[in-house]
Amino acid sequence: MRDDYQQLVDEITAVLRAPATLENRDFALIAFGAQNSEDRDDTEEPALDPVRTRSILQRRSTAAVRAWFEAFGIARAQAPLRIPPDPAAGVFMGRICLPVRHRGVVHGYVWLLDDGHLSDLELGGPTGAPDPRLARAMETADRIGALLAAEARAGEELGELLRDVLTGPPAGRDAARAGLRTALRGAGDGPLALVAVVPWTPGTGEDADPGLPHLPSIVAACALPGTAATGAGLATLVRLRAANALDPARTTAEQLLRSPRATTGSLDGVQPRAAAGVSAPRRGLEELPAAWQEALAAARAAHADTRLGPVAEWSAIGPYRLLAALPELPPDAAVRPLLEPAHAELARTAETFLDCAGQAGRTAARLGIHRQTLYYRLSRVRQLTGLDLDAGEDRLLLHMTLKAARLGPPRR
Repeated sequence: MRDDYQQLVDEITAVLRAPATLENRDFALIAFGAQNSEDRDDTEEPALDPVRTRSILQRRSTAAVRAWFEAFGIARAQAPLRIPPDPAAGVFMGRICLPVRHRGVVHGYVWLLDDGHLSDLELGGPTGAPDPRLARAMETADRIGALLAAEARAGEELGELLRDVLTGPPAGRDAARAGLRTALRGAGDGPLALVAVVPWTPGTGEDADPGLPHLPSIVAACALPGTAATGAGLATLVRLRAANALDPARTTAEQLLRSPRATTGSLDGVQPRAAAGVSAPRRGLEELPAAWQEALAAARAAHADTRLGPVAEWSAIGPYRLLAALPELPPDAAVRPLLEPAHAELARTAETFLDCAGQAGRTAARLGIHRQTLYYRLSRVRQLTGLDLDAGEDRLLLHMTLKAARLGPPRR
């Protein structure tokens, strides 16, 4: 359908003689039209707009831009809207917004730069009909809406099958896997990887997730219910170019993290920091449940350790591969006093010391403290826990307990 969207956007560009940009309702770029130089006088410079440039280059608008546009009711609009500029939000040029709807539901927006060439365009209203050119453009926008609605329905069906494969009852997984393989055709044979984004805020009603996000590498996606450790998540099945090349999955994860659904909502009343995890590559669909656990563990590790995130690969999360697979247990009794908020600095010192294989010089340099300060803090750790930091088993117990404590609910 991507070529269909481009063709329809080019039609609007040609009719209105202004470059049009198509975004979905989450402001992710789908297609854009380039204006022919013949449409302007030789003495005119082409209009440049930072919002449009960002949308094309980064395939998404900023939160400030989205908020400015949404303040004009674009999600409920039944007809074109003229939106003024707002330099404070980075919108230096006005817009005409053509809502892309199907059966009363908004599925996206067509944007036109209001740079003076469209100043004579009559939008219509209660007392008058719109400009005939605009009426033709809206007919095309309606065709785009029908395509987006059809794609959303197909994406929802794929998402339901993927959800059943990943988390459904074992008795139904074989049927779901067969249905997903049929729907994906050759893409189901791989190579593939799963990406987990947590937390992810699913929409409801008209704002429900539109099925398949508009990213070229994604072949199926679904929102999954949350747990105490992760919150609700998004699972995306990504097509890879080669068996060991995870670049498409990592790029997809980075793009998904820019979605407003990855940065809204709260967990236990705290605004969470979104992170993503990437599984090891797979051939075919047989091992998708295991791949999902890998992706989810990598996302949890990215939350736990900012050095890994915001996108972490399963192969790179070290001890978290083991810890994320363990059931949630209370901290070891000996280490529990060290986990009190009042001793956070001591806990960080102990963890850094163990991360540095017990090398005092490296630890002090990483923490930016004097060695004597380090030795004092380590003595306090011994007093609080009763553990001997010269004993291998005690060091292992302390290290793993501190790492496991990080894998709690994600926090900003």
